[in-house]
Amino acid sequence: MKKPKSSSSSSPIISAATVDEYFDKVPEPALRMLVKLRSAIRGVAPAEATETISYQMPTITVGDKPLLYFAGWKSHISVYPIPVGDDKFERDITPYRGSKGTLKFPLNKPIPYELIRRAAELLAEQREPATEQ
Repeated sequence: MKKPKSSSSSSPIISAATVDEYFDKVPEPALRMLVKLRSAIRGVAPAEATETISYQMPTITVGDKPLLYFAGWKSHISVYPIPVGDDKFERDITPYRGSKGTLKFPLNKPIPYELIRRAAELLAEQREPATEQ
């Protein structure tokens, strides 16, 4: 087996065909946190949402279009993209903003799962087609 490439944060790129296979390859403590993160996201994602691997990351999709990506790294877990939110949401995510529309949550600190749920809710709301009035 080929040695995984490393990213700028010294984390392996995980090659997997399914989200469960991806999880099988993630070490602790990232695995435990990703399981909770997955549950938090699935709890607010639309009922028709499915899971796949895209860009070598677990991805929640709705109607074959990506809603949210998440990944485990050596020192953090990440969620992509960052939704547009109100002022309070923007203040709350400020400490977790990474580059290129990424939220990064360090593994050595408590993960704000409620904030991640809110991000997933906002992304789902922003993806819903506008209804005519």
